[in-house]
Amino acid sequence: MTKYDELKTQLQKEPKVWLVTGVAGFIGSNLLEALLRLNQSVVGLDNFSTGFQRNLDEVEASVNPEQWKRFQFVEGDITDLETCKATLEHESAGRVNYVLHQAALGSVPRSIDDPINTNKSNIDGFLNMLVAAKDARVDSFTYAASSSTYGDHPALPKVEENIGNPLSPYAVTKYVNELYASVFARVYDFKTIGLRYFNVFGPRQNSDGAYAAVIPKWSSAMIKGESVYINGDGETSRDFSYIDNAIQANILAATADDSAKNEVYNMALGNRTSLNQLFNDIKEALLNNGVCYTLDPLYRDFRPGDVRHSQGDISKAMTKLGFSPTHRIKDGVNKAMPWYIKTR
Repeated sequence: MTKYDELKTQLQKEPKVWLVTGVAGFIGSNLLEALLRLNQSVVGLDNFSTGFQRNLDEVEASVNPEQWKRFQFVEGDITDLETCKATLEHESAGRVNYVLHQAALGSVPRSIDDPINTNKSNIDGFLNMLVAAKDARVDSFTYAASSSTYGDHPALPKVEENIGNPLSPYAVTKYVNELYASVFARVYDFKTIGLRYFNVFGPRQNSDGAYAAVIPKWSSAMIKGESVYINGDGETSRDFSYIDNAIQANILAATADDSAKNEVYNMALGNRTSLNQLFNDIKEALLNNGVCYTLDPLYRDFRPGDVRHSQGDISKAMTKLGFSPTHRIKDGVNKAMPWYIKTR
């Protein structure tokens, strides 16, 4: 039995109260579902800027009525400090034990197009939530950091202590989050953990729009028989991690011993997949689900702000948090594909 299995058993016996920001988004709604299935109480905050009501509806349909009653939703924006404070003091929830801060404006290209709003959400909003959580004296604050923080540092795999220069406004905002968390640990003795996400994917990840992530975007195009565009020569590689791995890391981090807190950890699989290989993996998963895609990919220029290769060293998370990824890239793509097909 893994540490995570033991923790889930313990939580079911001793339910806690969790606040999930960005709860209507991809990662937030999956965290909500996992926590409700563990019979936890959850307060969720979202302004629907990138999240969707349909994600919450899907969670409701996937849990039993008693579990759903344990969820309280607040529609609001993290850029408003009073909203953050009021959410943590929600009268129906009781004292919040753990905060899982997922709310942000993601996407490197979006940040290049709109650095002002990216900064407002990812730095101002982050600081508001951090202050509110500190004042509410929650047990821990776990936040979505990003592998973009590694910037132009050339070494592979990426080790938490070695970062380079940021390559996008998004990367700047995520690094500032880590700096604020570190200062709050030193000045206020406030417990935080940052999880540097490496290309998380899975059900409920939006496939539409200019800033859609590669796996849902390509899956959607291929299901509809449309062309797939690859930026560069296709040998750019990423460390893709299925959503279940991110859920595990968040719950382990939130409940970790104090000796493991006030740190950042890579949340990754620990290996790399090229875009060319990813194309073939998605094509194979579609075929396994009765969809035959016959077009070749179309190649175009590299995208500004992108790094060439990314791979996370997860030894620190495995040692200090007990993190043990359960899904490799092909496992995750195959598990997610029925959802992609159903929602197209």
